[in-house]
Amino acid sequence: MNITGNTIFVPGATSGIGLALALRLQDRGNTVVVGGRRTELLEKLAAEHGLGTVQIDTADARSVTSAVRNVLDRCPDLNVLVAMAGIMRAEDWRTASFLADAEEVVTTNLLGPIRLVAALTEHLQTRPAATIVTVSSGLAHAPLRITPSYNATKAAIHMLSETLRLQLAETSVRVVELVPPSVRTALLPGQEESDTAMPLDEFADEVMALLEADPEAHEILVERVKFLRFGQARGDYEQVVAALNAPDPHTR
Repeated sequence: MNITGNTIFVPGATSGIGLALALRLQDRGNTVVVGGRRTELLEKLAAEHGLGTVQIDTADARSVTSAVRNVLDRCPDLNVLVAMAGIMRAEDWRTASFLADAEEVVTTNLLGPIRLVAALTEHLQTRPAATIVTVSSGLAHAPLRITPSYNATKAAIHMLSETLRLQLAETSVRVVELVPPSVRTALLPGQEESDTAMPLDEFADEVMALLEADPEAHEILVERVKFLRFGQARGDYEQVVAALNAPDPHTR
């Protein structure tokens, strides 16, 4: 993915990783439209940073269709989708109380990106150089005990990315998978202050450097996520899982 001269749609970018990357992409000469559910946050981002904005709830199929139509009407040159929107919930599957959270996670993290791709795939194939950026997680490759549905949806996004890349191989659309480690955001309570999470600015800067260094990369792997990503290949998967779950502050 070239990191300049694009028109980019980033649903799920009113805070955290999405916003950090959206601002850096804008600084590199891209036109960036961010999407989110809260109009007050969108208005603030437009006023403070000059970002394009659109209201979208990726858990709502009609909202996705409407938002994409809005973006394409304003930005017919759109050539990059960054399917950033996602949620994380702590779940205890020893009782049935987990179900509502699990359904919400699956709908947002898996159906949301699928709906976005469905709404944009035909348009993107008309562009001479287009990119779909999916967002999985290091937890697609090693499970955090308290987030079963999140782990599962991110594993699904990983395999979906691999398969979509095969299907689109003969088109103008490339598929790039961003694989974050734990990053200091509000994804879970306490994560913004976690000593084991990567500082947000450090993560976003490393992602931009990786994109710039290798525009042909299929996976964007900051150094800190490789511990999780390659445990199976190294043969130390059990040790990785034990280390990942040992310091978990959400179990206390």
